[in-house]
Amino acid sequence: MNELRSPISVVIATLNEEQGIGPTIDEMQHVLNNPYMVVVDGNSVDRTIEIAKNMGADVLLQEGKGKGDAMFQGLRMLDSQVPYVVFTDADYTYPAGFIPRMVEVLEQNPQVGMVIGNRFRGEYNVSKSITNPFYLGNKLLAFAQLVMNGVKLEDPLSGLRVVRSEVLKDWKPKSKGFDVEAEMNAIVERRGYQIIEVPIDYRDRLGEKKLKLRHGLGIMKRIVAESFALNYT
Repeated sequence: MNELRSPISVVIATLNEEQGIGPTIDEMQHVLNNPYMVVVDGNSVDRTIEIAKNMGADVLLQEGKGKGDAMFQGLRMLDSQVPYVVFTDADYTYPAGFIPRMVEVLEQNPQVGMVIGNRFRGEYNVSKSITNPFYLGNKLLAFAQLVMNGVKLEDPLSGLRVVRSEVLKDWKPKSKGFDVEAEMNAIVERRGYQIIEVPIDYRDRLGEKKLKLRHGLGIMKRIVAESFALNYT
C-alpha cells in the first residue's frame, strides 16, 4: 500500500551537491509529509545522484545547462493536478520548516500566486553590512526589478518559493541560469497574481557556492528583457 503523499511537489536543481542534497531531502520529507520530489541534476561528478536516489527522490538527468533550464525540466515531471510546487536549493540553506506557513498563505489568499522566503527578515547569518557585495547586489537588483518590472520584493532572488501550479501552466522560461527567479517574479505578476514574502531563516550552505558576483549581470539583463516583454504583452 502506497503512503499518502503531500499535495505539494518539490523541484530541486543540483550540480555537485553531495554535501547538501541528503539533509535537504531528509528535512523536506519530514516537514512536508512525504512529498513527491524531483531532483534535476546537471551531470554531477560526485555522489549527488546516488544520494538523491537512495533517499527516494526521482532523479532526472538534465538535458541542457543552468538552474533555469533544470527547474523547467523538473516542472514537466510533475502531476498537473498537484496544487503547489516548491522550489528550493540543494545546499541546505533554506529551512523546510517555513514551507507550511508559505502554503497556508496561498490557501488563504487565492489572489496570491507565489510566496517567497525572505532571508533578510529572518535570522540571516550573512552580514547585511554595506560592505557585503552579495547583500548590496541583491538590493540593487531588487530596485531594478521594481522600477523595470513593477515587482516590489525585498528578496527577489530567494531560492525558496512556493507557487500555485496553475500560475506556471505553459510557462517556458527563457532563463537558463540564475536569472530564472527574476523571470519567475515577472511572469507571476504579469499573469495577474500577487507575490507575498514570508520571513525565513537562512543557514550556511553545505558545499561550494555556485552563485558568483558575475552572475548579477545576467540577472540584470533578464530584468531588462522582462521590462520589454511587459510592454509588449
